Amino acid sequence: MVSVRVRVPRAAAVGAVHVRTTPDGEQFFTDARVVRRTEDEDWWQGEVLCHNPVTTYRFLLQSDAEDVPAYRWLNGTGVHLRDVPDTSDFRLVTHAPPPDWAQRAVVYQVFPDRFARDETVEPVGDPGGPRTDLPDWAVPARWDDPVALGRGDNPAQVFGGTLDGARERLDHLVDLGADVLYLTPVFPARSNHRYDASTFEAVDPVLGGDAALLRLQEAAHEHGIRVMGDITTNHTGDRHEWYAAARQDPDGEQGGWYVRDDERWVTWLGVASLPKLDHSADGLRARLTEGPGSVIERWLGEGGGFDSWRVDVANMTGRYKGVDLTHQVARETRAAVDRATGGQGLLIAEHTHDHSRDVDGDGWHGVMNYSGFTRPVWTWLRAADFAPKFLGSPLQVPRLGAELVAETMRDFCSIVSWRAWTHSMTLVGSHDTTRVHTLVGDDVDQVRVAAGLLLTMPGIPMITYGDEIGMPGDFGEDGRRPMPWASRDTEDGLWDAGLVKHYRQLIALRHDSPALWGGGMRWLYAEGDVMVFLREHPEQTALVHVARAAHDGVEIPTTQVAGAGAAQGRTPQTAGLDVTGSGVRLAAPGPTVQVWTWATDAPAWEPVPETYRGGW
Repeated sequence: MVSVRVRVPRAAAVGAVHVRTTPDGEQFFTDARVVRRTEDEDWWQGEVLCHNPVTTYRFLLQSDAEDVPAYRWLNGTGVHLRDVPDTSDFRLVTHAPPPDWAQRAVVYQVFPDRFARDETVEPVGDPGGPRTDLPDWAVPARWDDPVALGRGDNPAQVFGGTLDGARERLDHLVDLGADVLYLTPVFPARSNHRYDASTFEAVDPVLGGDAALLRLQEAAHEHGIRVMGDITTNHTGDRHEWYAAARQDPDGEQGGWYVRDDERWVTWLGVASLPKLDHSADGLRARLTEGPGSVIERWLGEGGGFDSWRVDVANMTGRYKGVDLTHQVARETRAAVDRATGGQGLLIAEHTHDHSRDVDGDGWHGVMNYSGFTRPVWTWLRAADFAPKFLGSPLQVPRLGAELVAETMRDFCSIVSWRAWTHSMTLVGSHDTTRVHTLVGDDVDQVRVAAGLLLTMPGIPMITYGDEIGMPGDFGEDGRRPMPWASRDTEDGLWDAGLVKHYRQLIALRHDSPALWGGGMRWLYAEGDVMVFLREHPEQTALVHVARAAHDGVEIPTTQVAGAGAAQGRTPQTAGLDVTGSGVRLAAPGPTVQVWTWATDAPAWEPVPETYRGGW
């Protein structure tokens, strides 16, 4: 039995609240009661029996007042005067939760070939020059060469970053405050991105091999940083040992490990080098997830190399035509992660659109939240004269006002549990997308606004290497430029120290503020250039004001921000909070991120007499 509560403004004239659930698919109602009253609002509480692993619920608000509707539903998208489908109902999930550390984490994504070299692979007498020890498929590049943008050229261009190089640069993550290092794939392949693995049994020697990964994990742990790996459960490369065996003997065991359609080997999105795995094969699933020697388990844990996994194109894994084994793959992968880490591993799925079908079970803990965070942020912050396409979309993203952006975020949040939402990675961009600095039109103030949203909204924030220094790039390949370490202490414009400081301050604020890493989310205002929201936690409340342009004053009623009189400004841009008798007034001279926090007046949940019905 779980107690669920809803806070109702007195002005809403609600005289009774009923909680509606659907145990085993049949609707059921229970009455709520008032458990706390203040001058401006009432807290109603109802009891929900979690009969199913995922229990959905919503509130039916009743009123006897003449001037308000008698019948209103409240679900994850807000209040409705009509009946609504169950899609956006609130959710309670009884499956084992993600690890405790995850909600407080800040992730830093690294593309190993482009992050950092180490001294042992520098050509003699030519620091930063092309490496001379690369395999035959690779096209060596100097560290300061431009990225090859041709579709056929780019995957072969190798700048020569290594895992030891990443280890030597952990000080940068420590300085920022990031506590998870997420590495894109490290297994041997015939590309710089390595999503076409030729084996899962070893780390690519080009990156330093198994020993380099273990050295990196050990050093990361010494700094309090976890390491997340990247695995492709949907496909392998066409040079993978499993696929070689399948091609040699299509009727043999491993021949069944890959999808065939009318004797044609199926590949990921038609890319010939990426044959698709067939998870209906018991042997494949066992090889991936069963036992300490399985692919998922062997690389996890202290001395394994990784502490968690991100799963590439998880939305397609196990799906082809009439076959859909995605949830089975997710469950088995989660079980393997839990066994290998004692329940301390995080499992994040790549997903680029509506992910409601694939979370809230006992599989993926969360997703890369492109749909509910990245795309909405893009539509608000992208430059007026720059409209990128988004991961395969045939149209450029529109530029929208805050009201539509907030509505989009609310819609996507409403179709999953709060647990899944807060354990999904929020990101403004990744190694696959346009860089934020280019997205906003080379305006560093707008990059600061993007960072403000990233580090104050619910979810696990993920920063792609170089975004914090203002690295440009107008799409995925162009964004995979080498990290310009030589510019760290120069004034050549490639490293924005002021922007780094901004990220550092916001990360420190997030770590220090329970409201930001663990609080709820309540929209107060979203229109045009302005967003205002509350993050509320039993210990602390945070008021966040974000603007993409200068704006006149916006007033938030005092009834919405109880306790704001004790607010403290928490960012350099944050002025004293203008609190009047009627409300809080917010204005901005330009692009702005302002955060105020104050101690929450924690309610005493003492029952109000059962006869109380609100007095209307």
